[in-house]
Amino acid sequence: MAPKLRRLTDRLLSQGSAADAHHAVARATAHHPSTAPPSAHHLDALLAFGRGSRLSAAALASALVGRLRAAASGDGDAPVALKCLVALRVLLARGAFILRDQLLAKLVRHPASGRNPLALAAFPLGRSSFAAASWVRFSARLLELLLLLPDAPADDAEYLAALPNPHLVAELKAFAAVADAVRNAPPPSSAPEHNALIWEAIRLSEEDRVAAERNVAARVQEMGERLDTLSLADAVELVCVLRRVEESAASSSLPPEWKWAALDERVVCAARRLRGRAEEVVLRRTGEERRVVRRDAGPSASARVLLPICSGGSEAIRFGSTRSAGTISAWR
Repeated sequence: MAPKLRRLTDRLLSQGSAADAHHAVARATAHHPSTAPPSAHHLDALLAFGRGSRLSAAALASALVGRLRAAASGDGDAPVALKCLVALRVLLARGAFILRDQLLAKLVRHPASGRNPLALAAFPLGRSSFAAASWVRFSARLLELLLLLPDAPADDAEYLAALPNPHLVAELKAFAAVADAVRNAPPPSSAPEHNALIWEAIRLSEEDRVAAERNVAARVQEMGERLDTLSLADAVELVCVLRRVEESAASSSLPPEWKWAALDERVVCAARRLRGRAEEVVLRRTGEERRVVRRDAGPSASARVLLPICSGGSEAIRFGSTRSAGTISAWR
């Protein structure tokens, strides 16, 4: 095929995909009825764009993000914005890889323009109800945090054991942030019984809380097995993260009907026990570093601790988990 004919064909396919995506998104996120979530067959139509070409997936991502931006402009259209957020949450969870990849590219803040379609903390009330606008703000913030989560299985012991200590603490922090965000969901009074759209957003956020809880529990358990290998900086960060986990306790000041938004007490108790042990590590590491500084103090002496050098010229790096013995070469 000649280059000109190929470009013309690609342009026509792109225009056709864009038009189809626009119509599919408009049907799934129609303003009326304003209290109904996107229907199953409309969501299936959106998911189908991920089973085609990259052009069709990109067209759907652009149409859906554009619809969200339009709903958030001016006086704000909370039902449409919330339907877009619900659809995005479903597509990111169930969509094909090519569709998720295109959505992530559209939702992540652009480094040059700084535009972020999920920055809806100041979503205008305008002609929308306070309840719907509150759930738009909450759902957008929760989706922002979900995009930062690692794409990793929750209960894969081998994956967790292979993570370096700083990465494991960072993942624990990310999942704790999701749990904390769900705990701060809008109050029950903002969820009218007749508004199925809001209750669908509640159902999805509860799923996210359950997944975050499972991941937090797995990482707390893994960190408990390698606590003695932590550096001072990692131990201090771990203590701060575990305090945040404790704040998500089921015994917090939540209404009885909103207890689903808090972490299970068993997970919180495990985090509390680990925090006590981590604080002991902080004290021990602090004392060790002070002794090193006093011993090596001098006008030209350095208080830094150097890693041993292997015979091959590479630094020796110890695995974070105590279950893995030995060292590996830092070849990169």
